[in-house]
Amino acid sequence: MEPEKSKILIIGVTGRLGFELAKVSLNSLHPTFGLVRDSAFSDPHKSQKLHFLSGAGVTLIKGSLQDQDILIEALEQVDVVICAVSSKQVLEQKLLVSAIKRAGCIKRFLPSEFGSDPDRTRISDLDHNFYSRKSEIRRLIEAEGIPYTYVCCNFFTSFFLPSLVQPGRKTPPRDEVSIFGDGTAKGVFVKENDAAAFAINTVDDLRTLNKVVHLRPPGNVYSMNELVDIWEGKMGKTLKRNYITEDELLKKIRDLLFLNRGSPGNNLSTPLWGREMPYPENMELVFIYSAFVKGDQTYFSIDSSGDLEGTQLYPQITYTTISEFLDALL
Repeated sequence: MEPEKSKILIIGVTGRLGFELAKVSLNSLHPTFGLVRDSAFSDPHKSQKLHFLSGAGVTLIKGSLQDQDILIEALEQVDVVICAVSSKQVLEQKLLVSAIKRAGCIKRFLPSEFGSDPDRTRISDLDHNFYSRKSEIRRLIEAEGIPYTYVCCNFFTSFFLPSLVQPGRKTPPRDEVSIFGDGTAKGVFVKENDAAAFAINTVDDLRTLNKVVHLRPPGNVYSMNELVDIWEGKMGKTLKRNYITEDELLKKIRDLLFLNRGSPGNNLSTPLWGREMPYPENMELVFIYSAFVKGDQTYFSIDSSGDLEGTQLYPQITYTTISEFLDALL
């Protein structure tokens, strides 16, 4: 007889990842709950998602991380909490950690990470404390003795892959392409629904308790040079490759940190990677620098660090490869 499935509370079910997490949770037969702000029901796009989830079997609870009484009531109904709030709300998880501690019934907490490992990135002087905030939440979880699993998916395919890592573009280049650094550092891409599948599989897995789970799916770990090779092969055409050196990229990133909007240097006729964008849009170059110049997603060995790799844990999960994703862009 199979053990009873954990009851899962997902915070952020109207977001792109949160919605996928809720669907996978239901499909995996977990009793699934969603904490939803009251304002979400009046948002046409979000309300459509909520209508679908409710009809599929998700129990929706009106509340927020600030509604501590309602939050405690929600926590007392579940075994596992998965937070998928946006990066701007990361520190609001302090309220959630406090509530989890008070409730005393949560067997596993997956905080809002699902990107590069914040403890391994090496760009702290450039990233507006983007990663240090996530590390701060990790340390709080550990200090409070809350059982956890940290899931590091690296890049979602929807973020950079549609443009072939070309800031400001929404489609892949067909004539020339910018390559940052020497083009050899490897990044990792995972489709949101695949990331959700791996994350949901961890919640009742004792192997992942108090562990970091990285996703490096075979067929989804490539350098920029390799990505361009794949795309050229699919198009049957060679692109002109323009290499942006590390020093040039760093200068552009630092210029963006200090430029005043509307200044003469902020010329809208220049490529997006050469002009200022508001936070977090101006983080695109920082993420590119981290992954494809510094190699922050792949420079370390997962096994030797004591962490785990998702596709090794769950070889039964079928996922979309980069090649398959790019096929749809032809």
